[in-house]
Amino acid sequence: MNFRTLDLNLLRVFDEVMAERNLTRAARNLSITQPAISNALKRLREHVGDELVVRIAQGVQPTPLAEKLWPVVRDTLAQLHAAMVPDRFDPSTAVRSFQLAMADATAALLIPPLIRRIESQASGITLRVLPLTTRDPRVLLSSTDLDLAVGYFPVATAAITLNHMQPSEAEPTLLERLYDGEYVCVMRHNHPLAHRKLTLDAYCEAHHLLVSFSGRPFGFIDEALAGLHRSRRITLTVNQFFTAGRVVAQSDLLTVLPKHFLYSNGMHQDFTVRALPFKVDPVHVDMLWHRRQHSRPSHEWLRNAVILAAQEGFTEARSAIH
Repeated sequence: MNFRTLDLNLLRVFDEVMAERNLTRAARNLSITQPAISNALKRLREHVGDELVVRIAQGVQPTPLAEKLWPVVRDTLAQLHAAMVPDRFDPSTAVRSFQLAMADATAALLIPPLIRRIESQASGITLRVLPLTTRDPRVLLSSTDLDLAVGYFPVATAAITLNHMQPSEAEPTLLERLYDGEYVCVMRHNHPLAHRKLTLDAYCEAHHLLVSFSGRPFGFIDEALAGLHRSRRITLTVNQFFTAGRVVAQSDLLTVLPKHFLYSNGMHQDFTVRALPFKVDPVHVDMLWHRRQHSRPSHEWLRNAVILAAQEGFTEARSAIH
């Protein structure tokens, strides 16, 4: 490939096609025709010697080389844009949108104080809160327009922390700790276990509901039990804490929910809440973002707003608990 003759506009087309996985939508976003998109991809294929994308029923599917190239292209374009178009940000006059991914329990604590801050300081800002579908959002932060992911990400945070301590290659994801959460066992008031001591044996013998964002029928509670050479029977798996609470209130299933979530919403009054009968490490709730966003004033404002919202929301939840 002769890089000196490469038209950089081809990379903008490639980035948009990869983001949309659809030529028609990519053409619309770039305000050009679909034949122009196809021609740009053809020229880029000639440079790299790879098909890059293949047509499928729903649009296009990237080749392995395209998947490898895209994060580099996306970061390079973002850095070039930041250098040539400085991100001057005044929250009182700014009009823009941010995308955040988090679980419903996290959103219930963070979003109310965050919206109060936006309404009072930055009325032109809009938020899109997306559901979490993974415990490791680094790929999403790298390959989509997601601005922040907030939640419990043990694999990602361990990798980021290790890279910071023993840097080998630049880790593209950054993080900040927001708060430590505690999980508790929740059951309906008339559950057979509601009026007796919750022992480890009783807990393991009961039927359980698991909240799993990815759908995987195994969570950190099961990892803790496995360390004790114990296990539980998971009868139902859902992907939202609110759904879990609704089901448990009307069944004999047990579930595990964040303590702050129950008390900040007044839901603790609807259930019998018990401490887990085995040790579980605190759940660290972190905010993750991609390095390309780090120095942008708008993103710095967003991160600071989320930090303040977390402090306010968690303080309110703690007050309800005590």
